[in-house]
Amino acid sequence: MKKNVLEYFRESVLKYPDKIAVIDGTDAICFSDLDKKAKCLASFISSKSSLKHKPIGVYLPKQINSIIADIAITYSSNIYMNLDVKTPNTRINNILDLIEPICIISDSKFISQLDKPNDNCILINLDEINFDEEVIADNLCISEAVQIDTDPLCIINTSGSTGTPKGVVLNHKSFIDFVEISNDIFKFNDSEIIGSLSPLVFDIYSYELCLLMSNASTLVILPENLASFPFKLLEILSNKNVTFLFWVPTIMVNIANLNLLNSISLPSLKTVWFAGEVFPTKQFNYWKNSLPHVLFANLYGPIEITLDCTYFIVNRDIKDDEPLPIGIPYRNTDVFILDDEDRLVIDNNVEGELCVRGTSLAMGYYNNPIKTSSVFVQNPLNKAYPETIYRTGDIVLKNSLGEFVFKGRKDSLIKHLGYRIELGEIEHVVVNTLKLVKNACLVYQSEKKEIILFYESDHEIEPSNFRKSLLTALPKYMLPTRFVKLAELPRNTNGKIDRLALKNLN
Repeated sequence: MKKNVLEYFRESVLKYPDKIAVIDGTDAICFSDLDKKAKCLASFISSKSSLKHKPIGVYLPKQINSIIADIAITYSSNIYMNLDVKTPNTRINNILDLIEPICIISDSKFISQLDKPNDNCILINLDEINFDEEVIADNLCISEAVQIDTDPLCIINTSGSTGTPKGVVLNHKSFIDFVEISNDIFKFNDSEIIGSLSPLVFDIYSYELCLLMSNASTLVILPENLASFPFKLLEILSNKNVTFLFWVPTIMVNIANLNLLNSISLPSLKTVWFAGEVFPTKQFNYWKNSLPHVLFANLYGPIEITLDCTYFIVNRDIKDDEPLPIGIPYRNTDVFILDDEDRLVIDNNVEGELCVRGTSLAMGYYNNPIKTSSVFVQNPLNKAYPETIYRTGDIVLKNSLGEFVFKGRKDSLIKHLGYRIELGEIEHVVVNTLKLVKNACLVYQSEKKEIILFYESDHEIEPSNFRKSLLTALPKYMLPTRFVKLAELPRNTNGKIDRLALKNLN
């Protein structure tokens, strides 16, 4: 039994030292060099701080160096936390103030973009490190012995309603469990070539990194900007003989709408996972019919679950007007439905809140015990002993085949472009941080994939001015799609803004 992901990586390096581990455009690195550079950086980290199990930020674009940094942080017995270099400094600073990393790893280009962190945070510039130095194991403050499977591996920041993102803490054990079970279900092996498109800040990337480490998979970095040029993405998949994709449906929908799979062959592709948002069945069927040799699976799971808790292998025809199920629970994960009175829903086709228990649960939110205790709670079905469950806030039902089907959200948390977004965070920025309007409320039209901002103001504000202001505090993917001025936002009987009434306006 593995007790940390490094045990996998050491085996992969010993077995395949000369195999290519990462391809980034014209650059590539083999497993032995990746290991050597990660150990060199880990030694440098340990020379700067002897602390263990503490967060270390990585402020780099997705590249070979960012992968070196994540593995090095793991070697140093600390917790990697990737930061988005395209995110406004205001949001980055909110994350750093909450998480308080002991170090931030960057390079000369991007380190200048960072505001000066607190005095206790060490900045490490990769351009100042000599990766050719020999690393003597005895001098390294790295040891597998100090890392057990319940220690944290990474922190993934997700949207928060107060304007500060929440840092979800995921441990080694949950990734080990997910990797092992996925390998068993999907027969992954050491021949996988991953077409990696997800940003560093996604949990999908962290799983791809674990596949690289555990299965000696080759990770092909797909430039994020190519999402606007999907045919070029497909060309890379074909040229690099990619066998596995784990993508958010948005780009797959675009490829379907443009009928691009009719123009290029992907004979090496074997398995395609998709998750993060609803995949319209009509566009999914285009992929399935175009690539009959490929196994497709719809996965579901919030960031608080490592990595997903249900899966549906699409092994039957689904009509264009039917939703794709999110499937059945992963082995060693219990998924169940509670009604409004916390009673177990047994019957099919009865909606309720999806709840999860098991190894896959995150450890909680870093430095945020109040929010942690609100969603990681005692199982109301068990009064006999402590048992934590995660309340997802997602409404589901079981169909007649016993498969879970996603129906929507209980609150204002949405999935948009693959990102989990708390609409309250955008409202907080609009009204309280930037003070753009007197009052605001956002609703999400999932069918059109639109975030609509309704606002009260003495005068109408040009959408371009709204977007320009919001970009100083929010990443692009969180920007509203439409802006609607109202004389007054509708209220329900208890005086709260009536989101349902706003939804019905469109």
